[in-house]
Amino acid sequence: MMEEENVVRPHQEMASLSLQEKKYLLAVERGDVASVRRMLQKAHEADININCVDPLGRSALLMAIDNENLEMVELLIEHKVDTKDALLHAISEEFVEAVEVLLEHEETLHKNGDPHSWEALPPDTATFTPDITPLILSAHRDNYEIIKILLDRGSTLPMPHDVRCGCDECVTSRMEDSLRHSRSRINAYRALASPSLIALSSKDPILTAFELSWELRRLSFLEHEFKCEYQELRRQCQDFATALLDHTRSSYELEVLLNHDPTGPAFEHGERMHLNRLKLAIKLRQKKFVAHPNVQQLLASIWYEGLPGFRRKNMFLQALEIVRIGVLFPFFSVGYIIAPHSMVGQTMRKPFIKFICHSASYFTFLFMLILASQRIESVIGNWMGHEVDEHEPAPTKRGAAPTIVEWFILAWVSGLIWSEVKQLWDVGLEEYVNDMWNVIDFVTNSLYVATVALRVVAYYRVQKENENQAPGSVIPALQREEWDTWDPMLISEGLFSAANIFSSLKLVYIFSVNPHLGPLQVSLSRMVMDIMKFFFLYVLVLFAFSCGLNQLLWYYADMEKKQCPSAMPFSANVSTTNADPNACTVWRRFANLFETIQTLFWAVFGLVDLDSFELDGIKVFTRFWGMLMFGTYSVINIVVLLNLLIAMMNHSYQLISERADIEWKFARSKLWISYFEEGGTAPPPFNIIPTPKSAWYVARWVYRKLCGHSRAAKKEHMRTIRRKVKQASERDFRYQSIMRNLVRRYVTVEQRKAEGEGVTEDDVNEIKQDISAFRCELIEILKNSGMNTSTAASSGTDGSLKELSVGAGGKKNRQKERRLMKGFNIGPQPGGSGTLPPVAEFIASLQQAQHENSHHDLFGSTLSGIFGPGTTPKKSPHHTSTNSVPGLASGSRQSHTTRSSSRKKRWGTLIEAAKAGRVSRLIGKLKISSH
Repeated sequence: MMEEENVVRPHQEMASLSLQEKKYLLAVERGDVASVRRMLQKAHEADININCVDPLGRSALLMAIDNENLEMVELLIEHKVDTKDALLHAISEEFVEAVEVLLEHEETLHKNGDPHSWEALPPDTATFTPDITPLILSAHRDNYEIIKILLDRGSTLPMPHDVRCGCDECVTSRMEDSLRHSRSRINAYRALASPSLIALSSKDPILTAFELSWELRRLSFLEHEFKCEYQELRRQCQDFATALLDHTRSSYELEVLLNHDPTGPAFEHGERMHLNRLKLAIKLRQKKFVAHPNVQQLLASIWYEGLPGFRRKNMFLQALEIVRIGVLFPFFSVGYIIAPHSMVGQTMRKPFIKFICHSASYFTFLFMLILASQRIESVIGNWMGHEVDEHEPAPTKRGAAPTIVEWFILAWVSGLIWSEVKQLWDVGLEEYVNDMWNVIDFVTNSLYVATVALRVVAYYRVQKENENQAPGSVIPALQREEWDTWDPMLISEGLFSAANIFSSLKLVYIFSVNPHLGPLQVSLSRMVMDIMKFFFLYVLVLFAFSCGLNQLLWYYADMEKKQCPSAMPFSANVSTTNADPNACTVWRRFANLFETIQTLFWAVFGLVDLDSFELDGIKVFTRFWGMLMFGTYSVINIVVLLNLLIAMMNHSYQLISERADIEWKFARSKLWISYFEEGGTAPPPFNIIPTPKSAWYVARWVYRKLCGHSRAAKKEHMRTIRRKVKQASERDFRYQSIMRNLVRRYVTVEQRKAEGEGVTEDDVNEIKQDISAFRCELIEILKNSGMNTSTAASSGTDGSLKELSVGAGGKKNRQKERRLMKGFNIGPQPGGSGTLPPVAEFIASLQQAQHENSHHDLFGSTLSGIFGPGTTPKKSPHHTSTNSVPGLASGSRQSHTTRSSSRKKRWGTLIEAAKAGRVSRLIGKLKISSH
């Protein structure tokens, strides 16, 4: 028991506040400027530490900042109160006036080479981490005024190092504290993502928001621990870029904004739009920006430019117009090839007309594939009653030459490959691969090329076989069942069938323009990604069970194979009486690992029954164990994995459906912009025909290479450079003027939103502080006029604790004052307010105070209950403990007339004291005091 009472408790290590320091802090909390001024002037005489802190660890300056009392802040700074991290607290509270005062004070004190006041604090007792600077903190609060003040004073925000940076600074920081290193990067990016900081510090806020959003997306994949934080910052950047679009007021502003190219000429109204900034937004996946109504309206006006009034027609008339243009696409294509600058050629270059012609061409290509798959030549021959010669090279025969339909398909495939090559040349390999539809096109074209190559191999192989025969002899064509398993003709047919599937699925890409099918296409793409993720886990389970079952049943599968006459090399030796008609199918189930994998895969669809385990010679235990493994696989695969796949797909669909409009508009915009480009006007197969325009481009390129070094060419080149420099200056000036207007409108609206908010808790606290300060000033005026203000319970100069009783105010104000007066210490004592005395010396001083004081009061009983028996301190006139109860120590010194009223006040504090001390000692002490 004695050991438990001698344990050092946390509150015993806290330094105590004197009576004058409590009065000083209470006056600051109440906003009593006059009393605080008197105390600061007499601080040395009254032995007041002006840098003392309240139980929450707040100094007087921080209390004034929390109350947003600018007059008090100026008074404290005037009397050289330590500011420490007060500037950061003022920024955190968004107290702009105090920030300006503290910055001016910091400039007068700071010396070059020395750390700032907020940097000199120990990291253990500092409120903010060392990586938090005033500019970073103001950017976290997104306070436009404070950020502007700091930027005007030369504050800078260094760009954080890359997450994979291997410099000495990053390596050392990771070794010292990896968590602080990661948190400092997040704090830096949270500051960089501040809309106010971007608007004030960037010449091109939209470009900065785009690049920062893309960088944050990359960091979210690299640092999975802080993925949510980075994604939230990315959404903040996207919202800021989108918000700037809300303030565009004309089509001209929007066109200049979306067509801005830092390396190209200035955009002029009426010119063909290149939409370089919008293409960058699509590349960096700024979906909200692309799906903005202003952007979509501009894109729609460009898209339907070739058909005025098309959107005002009803659905039937629109369908007729589309069918008319689709049927005439060969005439439009030929007209563009012959005369690209004629009326027909100019019409063909319109995006919507171009899209319809390309779609009609692709539908024709699919129709050709259907004709080829149905062997249309044989069908037409049978309809016309023609006899098909046995030795005629039909398309189904080995090494047959291409038919007319296959020649048309070859022409279309050549056109598709040429268009993909041109696209790859224009956009580059990296951007080309980033689009999954381009990857699908590459796979499809590769399958067609492989099909053609294998057909050529098969054709020449048959021709070579015919050449080796005697002249005049005819080799009968081999039937298909007699062909080799890996015959080139068979492989080409397989690849051609797979290419047909991919070609038909390409129609899903065209559905993006439809508002009803477009969201479904986006959902399908997301679900395909889910299936690919799920497939990895499924293959792992499938491979594991396949290895187990194959190792268990391979011997019995081999025994079953002996019962199949067609499977054995010497089938004549197999007895017909022992032959099993099902053995030729059953033995393949578990013959090898590949066959076992196929068996388990088809078991998912219920195509494998338990009869597959009835193998020849299998034992009871082996059969039971194999069926148990098969049942376990079925439970894991069907009950767990398939339901997991369904849940994943449902989750993806829910995510898409929540933002279906944005996802669809983003996908549609990518499709639209692909048809806004200059090249690729003629659809396949017309794009493989050389045009006069192509010949002109080739001739001009050759002339530039051969004659580009002449004197006239050099002069023309210099004139071109001067013209480009002038255009660049004009382009930048026009873009910057529009961007400044957008930023100004954005900031104005945001400030109005902040000012237009309803009454907040800060507003109420400000009113309470003003009332409290007005009360103290009024009491001061009345006191100076000679009136009696002793009943006002305000802090005075006579030293009575009654004047420090908890005053009027809200619940939070009374709570702060009660903690201050009763020593509710939870904050660390800063090093600037004195050292902490040891617990033994502190208790000894209390014991000495007990002997010096002749009377017993409740204060002593309270401390005796806290510190234990034998250590009951007495209150000294010159020392006030942090655990003293205000309003009770001076009760014995009052007259008999005021004692009855003070006793009424005692009972409220007795309960508080009883909570801190021991009840038995309190009762005993009360009995002594009653005598």
